[in-house]
Amino acid sequence: MPFSRRELLAGALAAGGAAIARRAFGETQPPARPHPLVIDTHAHYYPADWVELVKKEGPANGARIGKNDRGAATFSVPGIDAFFAPPYIDLDIRLKRMEAARVDVHALSLTSPMVYWAPAGFGQKLSQVYNDAASAAHVKYPKRFVAMATLPMQAPELAVKELERAAKLPGMRGLYLGTHVAGKNLDEQEFLPIFAKAEELGWPVFLHPVDPVGADRMQRYYLRNLLGNPYDTGIAAASLVFGGVMDKFPKLEVMLPHAGGAFPGLIGRLDQELPSTYLRRFHYDTIGHNDAMLVNLIRQVGADRVVLGSDYTFDMGYEKPVDVVDKLPGLSDRDRKLILGENAARLLKISAAV
Repeated sequence: MPFSRRELLAGALAAGGAAIARRAFGETQPPARPHPLVIDTHAHYYPADWVELVKKEGPANGARIGKNDRGAATFSVPGIDAFFAPPYIDLDIRLKRMEAARVDVHALSLTSPMVYWAPAGFGQKLSQVYNDAASAAHVKYPKRFVAMATLPMQAPELAVKELERAAKLPGMRGLYLGTHVAGKNLDEQEFLPIFAKAEELGWPVFLHPVDPVGADRMQRYYLRNLLGNPYDTGIAAASLVFGGVMDKFPKLEVMLPHAGGAFPGLIGRLDQELPSTYLRRFHYDTIGHNDAMLVNLIRQVGADRVVLGSDYTFDMGYEKPVDVVDKLPGLSDRDRKLILGENAARLLKISAAV
């Protein structure tokens, strides 16, 4: 049962617990708990400056901007629709939800519409504004946020420049890419310098679906999200393997969202062409929406390759991602700690003190 404000203050005074009292007054330190730092690797963020730039200059660059019935800004280009609601933007709302979810750290990432829809120059500008703002969130709350950079992948030469620039920003700990770039799979030769630079930096690469394949056949029944997103993740992973990217860059760490999508579930078919040992070249988040499937994923790839994710704050996400892991049957305390935070801390170079 949640404590009341009075109970929290009384407990703080009785135990001399200054940290409890601070939280009662709304400060934003990570909540105390018996297990190590909890890190959500799949937490989306639209910085206010980035949203304003999209609203102001998006229409001149091919986007349609409007408002939904709740007053949130909406975005549309062919194949991509999005809306920018306050929970994605407002860090204070986010921090309160993190407390309720028992999450210490969000690894902030842009999501659909990404920036690949834009002309190259505007895509670069959008990337710079996003990366600066995500870094600023870390500077303001260094114990609560780290960030993953976004790049104008539609112009690989600009993407490399922005990657080099973003790598110098405080709090940047990885690279966030769509599962394809305007229909191009990630194993295209033009993208290899980006992967090479990420490996050189020791940065993990996190993937996320955008405008999934076959979307024209998935307009009804929410299939675009229910099936399209995990299918697209499977295509991206298979392309990285079959295209030799994972061999060219043996130290590159790649995280697949939505528990790997179709990739681990179809490994028996894929194994006709590639060794299933490639399963452990990837990391996978916990967003599988099925306990039995998630337990099987852990058995397939090992607990050391699974990281916590919530998909904050999408309707297909987890409101309380820690609870999902806590209730998994047969999971050892050691494996639980790995999944809740230790794996992500290794990937994102987060110390216990952040």
